[in-house]
Amino acid sequence: MTEIPEDHPRHDSLVTRHRIEDGVDAGITSRQGLIAQGRGEAYDYLLGEETTPSADEAERAAAAHLLLADHPVLSVNGNVAALVPGEIVELAEATGADVEVNLFNRTEERMERIADYLREHGAEDVKGLTADGRIPGLEHERAKVDADGIGDADVVLVPLEDGDRAEALAEMGKTELVIDLNPLSRSAQTASVPIIDNIVRAVPNVTAHARDLADASREELTDIVEGFDREAALEAAEARIRAVGED
Repeated sequence: MTEIPEDHPRHDSLVTRHRIEDGVDAGITSRQGLIAQGRGEAYDYLLGEETTPSADEAERAAAAHLLLADHPVLSVNGNVAALVPGEIVELAEATGADVEVNLFNRTEERMERIADYLREHGAEDVKGLTADGRIPGLEHERAKVDADGIGDADVVLVPLEDGDRAEALAEMGKTELVIDLNPLSRSAQTASVPIIDNIVRAVPNVTAHARDLADASREELTDIVEGFDREAALEAAEARIRAVGED
């Protein structure tokens, strides 16, 4: 990767972009992932490239959901693996969640490469390779899940999610924690907890909240979950974006 000076005004954005490029070269990320990254980068620019107060509240609520869950699972696609592999492993460790690879452009080679990449970053057990379960209502490759992973999960973190899969998971009665920079996307609109933030900030933030809440009682965690207003979170993010457009 080209060395980018830390004082460059677009440092974080350029570093993130290069991670996706490197992911494509390594066979982890699909070429379509480059398009998705560019779209997300545009929304992040409108949000000020920072975690807003409403996003932080959503990240705290997500941490509480994961800690309360009977079987939490973190879903990982190619972009997630390229951008936050170690951070996903840390979140899994902080919450006791399983990690499962799930891809739209699925090949066995890509699945194995991503699983190996996650293991290189500390993951001990990576699900998704068995694919002995399916999400009802989907025909494409993202319908394939592990029966003892996402298939059995009650709470699923689904970063950078496809809208139709987010809707299908919701139909299964799962609590969805979605990380998406577009508050108007189907994924964000479907989510129990829409986190409108850049994944490179969001995942570490959820982990930090989970560690802070590690000793909290179930009653305290439940209060956080029940006190979260998903509609207010979406409205706050949309208002932030519209305010930039009106300046």
